[in-house]
Amino acid sequence: MFEQSFLRGINVGGNHKLPMVELKLIMNDMGFSNIVTLLNSGNVMFAFEETNVSKLESEISNRLENEFSFPVPKIVKTDVEIKNLFESDPFVKIELTKDIRQYVSFQKEANKSDLDIPWKSEDGTFQILSDDNGMIVSVLDLSETGTPKAMKIVEEKYGKDITTRNWKTIERIIKKLS
Repeated sequence: MFEQSFLRGINVGGNHKLPMVELKLIMNDMGFSNIVTLLNSGNVMFAFEETNVSKLESEISNRLENEFSFPVPKIVKTDVEIKNLFESDPFVKIELTKDIRQYVSFQKEANKSDLDIPWKSEDGTFQILSDDNGMIVSVLDLSETGTPKAMKIVEEKYGKDITTRNWKTIERIIKKLS
């Protein structure tokens, strides 16, 4: 089975540097196979027989923290979960412009918020379209706001044990899985 692992808070603004080459070597040393990294923001696909996702997340996070001397929160999703999300076409009703950003936030634990979903911010610049199976689908319109505080809203409503990816990254993951 293939897994997708999303690392949180690495290689952002020159902080918490974690080279993808080193990540692949460590994952290989841990017994993973078919390791593929995507971009420099902590997206890694791999094959492994472990079916306990929490155990897998913990083992990888602990190893990376030991190797790099800073915490590396990790969220693992299966290829089936990612493919199902992609095939559901969650943004089908969203009109794309140069200012529209489509996001998926992955939760370590599938927490629900007190928001009525679908939800839209008062100014209409941010929408949460769904929050199923630990995956929060959202849209941000940058034409109306110069400072995107959308992810702060997501963290406030769902907790900080979360990491967010642009939909284009998910599309690239799907191409790698095909």
